[in-house]
Amino acid sequence: MRVSTLALAAALALMSAGIAPSQALPAPSESEAQGASSQEAMSPPVLQEDAALQAAIGSDTRLATVDGRPADAARDRYRHPYETLTFWGLTPGSTIIEIEPGRAGTGWWSAILQPYAAATGGTYVAVGRPLESMGVNDGTADLIVTARGFHNWHRSSPSRTGPYLAAFYKALKPGGVLAVEQHRAVEGLDPDATANFGYVSEIHVIRAAEAAGFVLDAKSELNANARDDRDHPYGVWTLPPVRTSAPRQGSTTDRATPLTEAERAEYDAIGESDRMTLRFRKPA
Repeated sequence: MRVSTLALAAALALMSAGIAPSQALPAPSESEAQGASSQEAMSPPVLQEDAALQAAIGSDTRLATVDGRPADAARDRYRHPYETLTFWGLTPGSTIIEIEPGRAGTGWWSAILQPYAAATGGTYVAVGRPLESMGVNDGTADLIVTARGFHNWHRSSPSRTGPYLAAFYKALKPGGVLAVEQHRAVEGLDPDATANFGYVSEIHVIRAAEAAGFVLDAKSELNANARDDRDHPYGVWTLPPVRTSAPRQGSTTDRATPLTEAERAEYDAIGESDRMTLRFRKPA
């Protein structure tokens, strides 16, 4: 049986603060509980045929391998790009901002969003430093996409979560959408204990977005993965596509020994992480 590094970290963080794990967070209110992880509250994607989006997803450029990682298209079975973007409300001609897309502005989502915007008369903007510029005039963006960033923002000092969300809110037009994809921690765990492993809870994300003025519009289990128990020796990066298999230099949370071949196969079989898929809206 593997030792739960994430659970251990959570317990240690709480113990150091003199708080029992069961007392770590106040019980969520009824409204928060409804916005957390109840399957009944999930909104299924409403699919609309979009030939331009299908073409962007089916592009040959997404078949290329980059830096030894799997081709973008090979990851579609975990990230469901057509269904996810439809759920988020992507429409032709939109002004789209992607936050910290990675790979010098050519990340996984941007390889779809940028050609889609060009083909439909829209605008795509990659933003790496939201506090410096959002790349558009205030109140003009239709859609802001942020993928797997909340854990990094939370563990920065000071936390960038609040200031980033304020910048997103300012850039969006009334009725505009903030689209969130994020590795999902078990509800009730303190993000101080989970963010270093790449995970935060839905309640953490929802509370932060609502504090910035956003309204939770809908959530989906499109990108859920029940096999992900979040118990990984090198955090979420143990899983595909990163597949970290040995302790990283400078990491204080990694296991000290590399994976065996059997362990590597075990983590590969899990697939990519369990992820929340949320749609927030700036009130009209």
